[in-house]
Amino acid sequence: MRTDRLSYPATVPSDRLRIAQVTPYPWELHHEVNRFVERLSDELCSRGHSVVVVAPSDSRELVREGRGRIDRLGEDPDAIFGERGDASLVAVGQSLPFRRGGSVALPLDVSRTLEDLLDNAELDFVHVHEPFAPSAASAALRHSRALNVGTFHGATERLLSTQVARRVVELLFGRLDGRTVSFSATRELLDRYFPGDYRLILPGADLLHRTDADGGTPEIVFSDEEERGALRLFLRALRRLPLDVDWRATIWLRDPGSAPAVSLPRRLRDRVTLAGPADGSEAQYLARARVAVAASAGTAPAPQLVLRALAGGAVPVAARLPQYEEVLRDGELGLLFEPRDAITLAGQLERLLSEPVLLGELSGRIERAHPELEWSRTADRFEELYAEIAARRHGTNGNPELRKRLAERPFVDVDLHMHTDHSPDCATPVDTLLETAKRVGLGAIAITDHNEVSGALEARERADGIKVIVAEEVKTADQGEVIGLFIEEKIPRGMTLAETIAEIRRQGGLVYVPHPFDRMHAVPDYEHLLGVVEEIDAIEVFNPRVAFSAFNEEAARFAAKYRIVAGAGSDSHVAQGLGTVKIRMRDFDGPEEFLESLRDADIVRKKQSLLYVQALKFIQTKGPKGRRR
Repeated sequence: MRTDRLSYPATVPSDRLRIAQVTPYPWELHHEVNRFVERLSDELCSRGHSVVVVAPSDSRELVREGRGRIDRLGEDPDAIFGERGDASLVAVGQSLPFRRGGSVALPLDVSRTLEDLLDNAELDFVHVHEPFAPSAASAALRHSRALNVGTFHGATERLLSTQVARRVVELLFGRLDGRTVSFSATRELLDRYFPGDYRLILPGADLLHRTDADGGTPEIVFSDEEERGALRLFLRALRRLPLDVDWRATIWLRDPGSAPAVSLPRRLRDRVTLAGPADGSEAQYLARARVAVAASAGTAPAPQLVLRALAGGAVPVAARLPQYEEVLRDGELGLLFEPRDAITLAGQLERLLSEPVLLGELSGRIERAHPELEWSRTADRFEELYAEIAARRHGTNGNPELRKRLAERPFVDVDLHMHTDHSPDCATPVDTLLETAKRVGLGAIAITDHNEVSGALEARERADGIKVIVAEEVKTADQGEVIGLFIEEKIPRGMTLAETIAEIRRQGGLVYVPHPFDRMHAVPDYEHLLGVVEEIDAIEVFNPRVAFSAFNEEAARFAAKYRIVAGAGSDSHVAQGLGTVKIRMRDFDGPEEFLESLRDADIVRKKQSLLYVQALKFIQTKGPKGRRR
């Protein structure tokens, strides 16, 4: 026999949150997602939130340090966070998945480290970026016990690779309490494969102080944030620029030692310069350039590069890719060309270099757009989203006066989910159910027949020494089942979930969600639950009849992160199933006292053979030819 008490996240001031930002890319990699995570985390920390960045790493030193912080969580709940105002880093191990039995899997040590972190850390949010499996981000989403936000930046190649295991990915994404995308094109693609409510929140950029000299030679800058093919296209375009146009170009390479050989005609060698971190940062070159080129063919676009160019005041000339078009507002803030078209790229560069009026007009538009580009705007939108999601959580205080009164009551064992022969799938007579309930020591029961209250009303009339809660398990139109506790009238099946809840409320009843994540039953999907989460009074976190224990665990996580009162029931369709789970709680009178007592209850469960109980149900409800007895 086992006793469980559901734990809830610690309450923190509403204006200060504890957030884990999880990236699937190794922290040493200069990836756009990592840059997004870093800047968003810095902004959130500057506003008083506590933020830890969780990332893979190939650095043994960083991994050891991260493991040490996780191990200290038992003694210090703040061990994973840095000083106030600074984001901290917890590295979780090697970054790349490996092949196991022909399939791709995340290294076991990474998954276990994430599980230890998320089991022990007191977090309000786990914000995962590109949570496609297998990755640190997907593992964090799987193990999270906090509210979850997922941001999709546009990794289309990873999205398409998930289609083999699409159903698994759908279930994983089903744990997201909020979804955001960095670009509209990403939303359109995701909605095609994984429909959901995706909020558009564009990345930000750090505004730069212009350092170019008025009247000097216009400089074109190219950064190697994109794929290598973009550099080759840029070089082909430079060869086509006429020599009588005044210009110079800088190719900024993050790692000059690994750059491909740059071959230019002799006549252009004095106009093109190779630079790297030793010569100055990418930001410095963008801040003095008049034009910036983004020439990706689409395999590895870098839309944040285009944003950084705008923030530096450079006029972008970019390939016509959906993300680039969105950043440039379809050409309002820069010029476009078809991917792989070196001739048009050269023509657009020549236009800007030879038409000062056009260059000045675009520069003016960019300057006026600067306030909309800042990272503070991005952080504002995420704070709004976090606040909306956190506002769905239930309060944890309850009614102190009522709790004080209940403290003087004796304990009773309660079962909140069972059926009589008034249900079409049960053959247990009311008298048999009552006798068995008393024999196994139950002091109160909720009879929850399917779409019927007559059995519960009959049991309440015949009950002797046992308290009967009149209830009904109602089948909604297409959003699963919901139980109304403490009702008096039958609620018709086939209404929407919201309409069914409204009818329970009209009768003064409590809304109780049974087996919410059991895919073998008719259950509301995650997003439907989110739509009514504030209306749910209690949720069933343990049902011994579910086929997989993971369904119960998922229900317990949902209840904990939204601070919903937890319940349990045998869901018995045969008398032998009663007592497989009991709720030990203070005796109560009416729905208000019941809910307050349930808030501090313990769930006591014992092992029972599911196969045995299901076989009894089948034998008792079916005749030799499948007819009901």
